[in-house]
Amino acid sequence: MNVDGLAWLPGGHAVLSGPVLALAERVESRLAKLAAQWQAEELRVPPVVETADLERLDWLRSFPHLATLATTFDDPEAVAEGGARALAPPAAVLTPAACFHVYGHLRGQVVTRPRHLTVQATCFRREAEYRPLERQWTFTMREVVAVGAGTDVAAFLAEARTAAEGLAADLGLDVAWAAATDPFFRPPSNPRYLMQLADPTKHELRLADGLAIASVNLHHDHFGRAFAVSLAGGAPATTGCLAFGLERWLAAVIRHHGLDPDGWPQ
Repeated sequence: MNVDGLAWLPGGHAVLSGPVLALAERVESRLAKLAAQWQAEELRVPPVVETADLERLDWLRSFPHLATLATTFDDPEAVAEGGARALAPPAAVLTPAACFHVYGHLRGQVVTRPRHLTVQATCFRREAEYRPLERQWTFTMREVVAVGAGTDVAAFLAEARTAAEGLAADLGLDVAWAAATDPFFRPPSNPRYLMQLADPTKHELRLADGLAIASVNLHHDHFGRAFAVSLAGGAPATTGCLAFGLERWLAAVIRHHGLDPDGWPQ
């Protein structure tokens, strides 16, 4: 993708400047305003998720091929002296999904009314191949998470779909919703893939060529149970989220409106 302001590092990373950076900032501003319609509490989070929390979610066993580990040298002094470079067991993983920070933040809390939280984070996922703005090792996610009873979360997800459609319409994008299984599950080895085929819990907002630029996700009480987030009566809370991949929105705008920044929506 040869566009002014986009520098591509073949390891799977993009550097934005000039007009592409300005476009990113405009889209980021719109996403923040979108989150504000639910008076979502903003979180500023670290770039890592503790390994223990991901193990609690069974994420590492399900997605080991995606993980980027944060670790240290087992013996830094030996390394400094030119000795062995053994690594210590990783205590954290670079953030694979922005919403994971929300569930840890709510750990052990009782939810007495529907809550909404939002977070933007740089995320890291290893892939077999990378494409500028479309599939990257490092990318930016904005998520809005709803926590409460099942009916509260269902209402949020319905509103979230409408909000995402409205943003796409404002940018002149031709999109449609489609039920999706998580492409990061491995069908031969993970029964959750078949569960999602029978009861889809994820829907993606896709361009005509299939590129997903947003998703709505119903988690049922999975995260509520994992982090002891409960309702006033003691039952595990239900969660759901609306997720945007910022760089993919940039890709969608550039595809639809062309390489000339003068033609991009303001």
